[in-house]
Amino acid sequence: MPYCSLTKASIYYEVIGDGIPIIMIHGFGVDHRLMKGCMEPIFRERSGFKRIYFDLPGMGKTKEYHQVENADDILETVLDFIQVVIPDQPYLLMGESYGGYLARGIVDAQREHVLGLCLLCPVIIPEKGERTLPAHTILYEDDGLLSQLTPREKEAFRSENVVLNKKNWVRYRDEVYAGIICADNDFLAKIEKHYGLSTVLEEDSFDKPSTFILGKKDAVVGYKDAFQILDRYQKASYNVLEQAGHYVQIEQADLFQKLVIEWLDRSVLD
Repeated sequence: MPYCSLTKASIYYEVIGDGIPIIMIHGFGVDHRLMKGCMEPIFRERSGFKRIYFDLPGMGKTKEYHQVENADDILETVLDFIQVVIPDQPYLLMGESYGGYLARGIVDAQREHVLGLCLLCPVIIPEKGERTLPAHTILYEDDGLLSQLTPREKEAFRSENVVLNKKNWVRYRDEVYAGIICADNDFLAKIEKHYGLSTVLEEDSFDKPSTFILGKKDAVVGYKDAFQILDRYQKASYNVLEQAGHYVQIEQADLFQKLVIEWLDRSVLD
């Protein structure tokens, strides 16, 4: 298995394809399978991109991360990882949830290298109590399916999704829950105490193709807070999808793919 040995962690990663690098950053408490599951179908008939998936410290298969103490350390580790795997190269950047928050930190640190930015249900405000959130609403649930799940599976599936059917469960199980059950929860509890970066993100005038893909029913990070930083991204589209919670890429898969393809097209042409 490929590992990238860094000062504060040994990062597990996978590289698929050739061409323009895309750094994929998953969210908190899951692993690289979340990004791989939603992005690889897009590239079945599309070439020219090198997809780089990896596991953040305390998640997935990444190891030797116990020097990581806070969000600053995680961001530093991700920046080190990028420099090792694609040294001084321009790249596209995609982040989901907490990975979106880290991606914004990367733009602050390396905007000269970032060719474009895609944020999927990103954390905008790290302090959970300060987020503008809708009430969690279940739009549809298959009682027969839910009765077959374990209590832990059912709780996880219901807590962040709004359309609870078999198709969504299979993807959630394989792409999200699979990472949840192998995460280092003691380590994550430590990081949650220092979840936000120590410096305020500047994000001034990022003028590369960007897109925000948000769920209108997302009760985890919300969608309204993203509009607070609209003016900081000169070439950004903001997409709020109905009938989707925190995992837009699963509950609105077709729209998600079309929006990502549109972003890739703009990034290549820019």
